[in-house]
Amino acid sequence: MFEFLFLLTFALVLVFTGVSIIGMMIAVAAGFAIMAVVGMLGLVIKLLPWIVLIAIAIWLVRDNKKSTRIQRSSISYTSLLIC
Repeated sequence: MFEFLFLLTFALVLVFTGVSIIGMMIAVAAGFAIMAVVGMLGLVIKLLPWIVLIAIAIWLVRDNKKSTRIQRSSISYTSLLIC
């Protein structure tokens, strides 16, 4: 909501200062693009602890699966040698 109010105020200031409609539309589009990128960056920073936690959980699960596969393959190989 804050972004919308900012863009609306920005457009009105441009109109009152005498900027053409095309210039105003280009400035509003550029402002929207910059605010969208900054908003997404802020969201990533806000969610960064959860992203790190999920990455660690995935890493631990994959590591556990690898060690289980290695143990199973070594057990089956040693059982073949014993027989």
